[in-house]
Amino acid sequence: MAPSSRVFELRTYRAVPGKLDALHDRFRDHTLPLFDKHGITVIGFWTPQDGQQLPSDTLVYLLAFSNRDAAEAAWDSFRADPAWIQAKAESEERNGGSLTTAIESVFLNPTDYSLLG
Repeated sequence: MAPSSRVFELRTYRAVPGKLDALHDRFRDHTLPLFDKHGITVIGFWTPQDGQQLPSDTLVYLLAFSNRDAAEAAWDSFRADPAWIQAKAESEERNGGSLTTAIESVFLNPTDYSLLG
């Protein structure tokens, strides 16, 4: 197989205690349509089953981009979108502040034997 320039981004969010449901709501109701608008391909979202390896207030998701430059451009346009700015501000106002305490991002290259190359 030829090497792929496609990249994946693994993002891990720690929700403020008691605000994981609000974070799910914001993704479901606002973020997902905006990701689509800005060319951010969602592979999936997950929460931990038992809370031993990751705290139960954790949300993990995987995104795909054609390359790293496309990822950076998509994130720049997403973050500048007035609809995102408004949705974020309204959800934080409604829920008494930020919904997250930490956000981690790791970009990943697929191996030549990956099913998601």
